[in-house]
Amino acid sequence: MLDLHDLPAADMIREGLADLAARRESVASYLVQIGSLKMRRCGIEVAVSAEDALDADHRLYALLGREHGNDAHRHYNSLLRELVSFERALVSRHERLQKAR
Repeated sequence: MLDLHDLPAADMIREGLADLAARRESVASYLVQIGSLKMRRCGIEVAVSAEDALDADHRLYALLGREHGNDAHRHYNSLLRELVSFERALVSRHERLQKAR
């Protein structure tokens, strides 16, 4: 597996991977499910079905609605920006490592 330690949102992604492995529903596990396709392409094993990955954004928004009420949309967008930052950095690192081989 790639070294994630200095990537943006790496702590949240590691937490989400652990939550998924333990079958816990959390903000972090939903984010990992949303980003699972790119993560798999970069060699990160993500234990989630295709159906769960497709529905994860709706489940994340529902969870945020319960936690934050009217502020759910702001939190949702913020979390997705963090995920996108992580994915971009991950893909970049993965491509550099592939070129070095």
